Amino acid sequence: MTKNSEIKPIEYTCNGKSLTFIKPLVMAIVNITPDSFYDGGKYSNLDDVLRDIEEKIAQGADIIDVGAASSRPNSKVITKEEEWQRLTLYLPEIRKKFPNVFISIDTFHSGIAKKSAEMGVDIINDISGGNLDENMFDTVAKLNLPYILMHIQGTPQTMQKNPLYNNVVLEVKDELSKKIEQLKNLNFKKIIVDVGFGFGKTQEHNYTLLKNLTEFNHYPILAGFSRKSMITKIIGTNPVTSLNGTTVLNTIALLNGASILRVHDVTEAKQAIDLIEFYKSV
Repeated sequence: MTKNSEIKPIEYTCNGKSLTFIKPLVMAIVNITPDSFYDGGKYSNLDDVLRDIEEKIAQGADIIDVGAASSRPNSKVITKEEEWQRLTLYLPEIRKKFPNVFISIDTFHSGIAKKSAEMGVDIINDISGGNLDENMFDTVAKLNLPYILMHIQGTPQTMQKNPLYNNVVLEVKDELSKKIEQLKNLNFKKIIVDVGFGFGKTQEHNYTLLKNLTEFNHYPILAGFSRKSMITKIIGTNPVTSLNGTTVLNTIALLNGASILRVHDVTEAKQAIDLIEFYKSV
């Protein structure tokens, strides 16, 4: 992805805080959507959201990732106005109640990224890697907040219909590398890489990328496969019963260099990190 002589960043600043990657971090998923594949419709009001975030922080979450539009396969498309309307009900109160926690916004709209940053969001998490909004890279560079650059083939509505690669590792690396160069040309370097498990990949593609995750470790790597079908279809579970499978893949990702685990279940991810860190230290 980059020249081997480059040193992997271990710290990014944002809003007066330091996001460090000396030890892997836990990003907790908070979907304020009615139709996410696992926890859609989980919250009925603001108090439910704040209570859940408080619990996740107590369990060890380092980052709270707030999303207001589902990106599951074949998800219903909502307008950016609808997405922003959902966010305005929660985001200001989340920032007010948890001033010191890192908050990430899960959006591919540059306008929502900008308005969320104005509300105090610390990280931009873009599942489209700039594909779905041509203004995203310019916006991110101006905001100068850490940016999660994810690989996707297609869109959430088309990505799983027939994903094709000749060599998934080389092709994902190549596309991410080109986008990293675009961002660097804008003098932006606060990049976190996400290979996009389940976003335009077959099961074989997903596991090949997981096996070769170290190929992407010139930047902090986010691994996100919590309760996804790449688990459930292999072991015959469903999203509700796939926590053990999630922990297995989280463990493999940590051994292969992941810097952030994006999860629904914070306690188990934190335990995996603590065990792997001890394992590596002896």
